[in-house]
Amino acid sequence: MANRFEQVDEEQPDAINLVLAQTNQGQVGSVRIHASAMPGNAPGGVDSGEIAAKDAFRSAIRLANEMKLAVVVLDPEDIWDKEWGELYRWEDEDGEAPAAN
Repeated sequence: MANRFEQVDEEQPDAINLVLAQTNQGQVGSVRIHASAMPGNAPGGVDSGEIAAKDAFRSAIRLANEMKLAVVVLDPEDIWDKEWGELYRWEDEDGEAPAAN
């Protein structure tokens, strides 16, 4: 069974955020973890800066395993590589996506 990752439209403060984008340099990603998700709420959190998309994905998985946090994916330009697993959007029991705050 392939790994499943939730696609979201905004960063989540309690998860590892894998942000994917297309730039002039190619497909890139960054890994961001808000301070509130860090052990002891470490100041500043984590931001990898832009790196190759595949490297960002691998870093997010490594951190998720170490920190026991979920990975969510922001992919507005639809560059997700299906080899990484299944990307899905959460829906409630009525088939509705959660309302934006």
